[in-house]
Amino acid sequence: MALEEECSAPTRWRAISLTHVEFAEDDLTGHLLAYVSLLPIAILVGFVTLIVFKRELHTISFFGGLTLNEGVNWMLKHILREPRPCAGAHSMLKTDYGMPSNHSQLIWFFVVYFFLFLYLRMHQTNNARCVDLLWRHILSIVLLGVALAVSYSRVYLLYHTWSQVVYGGVTGSAIGMVWFFITQELLTPLFPKIAAWPVSEYFLVRDTSLIPNILWFEYTVTRSEARNRQRKLGTKLQ
Repeated sequence: MALEEECSAPTRWRAISLTHVEFAEDDLTGHLLAYVSLLPIAILVGFVTLIVFKRELHTISFFGGLTLNEGVNWMLKHILREPRPCAGAHSMLKTDYGMPSNHSQLIWFFVVYFFLFLYLRMHQTNNARCVDLLWRHILSIVLLGVALAVSYSRVYLLYHTWSQVVYGGVTGSAIGMVWFFITQELLTPLFPKIAAWPVSEYFLVRDTSLIPNILWFEYTVTRSEARNRQRKLGTKLQ
């Protein structure tokens, strides 16, 4: 009796549509592009993971820009109120408005900001090796391909028109450039002071803005520390 009452209690069910992407049945290209369309969600999850484990102020600022970008997109959609193409084609949508494309705006914000980060923030020293420059060019090409694929997927899957995707990309790119220079010129000089706050020290928040190549720095420091500890361990065992 209790089981019957429990099963009959909910009258209507709603789903969380954050990762709900529909594609035409038996359409292999649409199936693939549906997964491509989820890349912005993966980026957001990746940022949260980086913030939790790295706790670096520039990463936090980058994520703050993404959040601002999302807020601008929501505001523009509810001001312009342009409907999506093929009304009723999809059963589950967060909003019926499609101008500008949320996915396109987010991915182009990320890619443009990352371009500027690679070539301006992670500046090379005079003795930089060619391979250090090569991987940046390769990564830039890959990111550009990802942004184009995500944008195309939204049109192919009938979530947006070309104009909605283009305006989303332009808006995201513009916000990405503005936010990068705000971070570099206004926020970065404040990072040392913010990192010195007691609350920042308690949560192990750090500032790496003065380190040109944080990946190389962390690698060399970790390797050096591991060798020192190995030598100390070997001395104790003798």
